[in-house]
Amino acid sequence: MAQVLGIVDIVWRGRNLPVEKGAKLRKGGMKNNPVTYGRKVGRAQEFQGSQVTATTNLERGQRLGNLLSPGEGELQVLCDTGQTFVIPDAFLSDDIPDVTGGEGGKIELKWEGSAAEEIVG
Repeated sequence: MAQVLGIVDIVWRGRNLPVEKGAKLRKGGMKNNPVTYGRKVGRAQEFQGSQVTATTNLERGQRLGNLLSPGEGELQVLCDTGQTFVIPDAFLSDDIPDVTGGEGGKIELKWEGSAAEEIVG
């Protein structure tokens, strides 16, 4: 049997963030958009950036401000199947996330950036 993806690790600005099951990656790159003209459909390309969504938890002694600091940095998504996706210019997007009490201090984080480079090890 072949191994399939199970565990995803996130490294944000050199710091390993433990994340819950269910992290998502959209690799980014060129995409096709349908263009209807007359009785035909063509395609027009556009670039779509990478997007990573993951949920971590607030730990005792952790500074939330360090996790949510603005600006760009390197984001790595490491898969237990050997792939690593690197986004060198990633940044946290959306509003400042909520910290959910009673459930481990869940924090949903969303990063965006240029196309991810895939490294297979």
